[in-house]
Amino acid sequence: MGLPMNSEPSRSTLERYFSGISEYVFFTHLGVADANLVDYISRLLVEFTRTDSIYRVRRIDGSRATEVVAMAVEAEKRIGEARREVHRHIGDYTLFWTGVFPEAFRATEGNDKSDQFVAFCAHGKRSYKIASRIESESAQASSDLLERLSQNFELCAYGLREIRREWEHREDRGESGPPFLLM
Repeated sequence: MGLPMNSEPSRSTLERYFSGISEYVFFTHLGVADANLVDYISRLLVEFTRTDSIYRVRRIDGSRATEVVAMAVEAEKRIGEARREVHRHIGDYTLFWTGVFPEAFRATEGNDKSDQFVAFCAHGKRSYKIASRIESESAQASSDLLERLSQNFELCAYGLREIRREWEHREDRGESGPPFLLM
């Protein structure tokens, strides 16, 4: 239940694509030279190409927790590593949506979604912070990395928006985009 650490040369095309574009955007455009953070972001993009990964938090009855509040309730029912992983997932989930698909929060007539965007960011920052404070032997994400994700949540979300812009520009120029397969 997490992002696989894969440094083998046999990485998939999707992993190589997101790794390259993440490095390009964060290192070149944003001046963020934090290799661990950039690797985490690119693995998050790969993982979230699968809907079962996006909605992996389950309630006690086995149904998917699809709302952030429901995920937070589930996190509080758990202890130790399990609690840490649900909070980390909430951070990942909110970062992914606010970064890659911010248009999901655009206000429509009679509906102020900007508050929802701000709430998503706050939940994400808070969840990464909580996860960073729970001891773990997992190699998925160090406490220090989760703390940096909490502190730099908005920057990371902006970086994800820039990654999306970059892959869209590449597609516009006739270059191949990300080979998405949602399952």
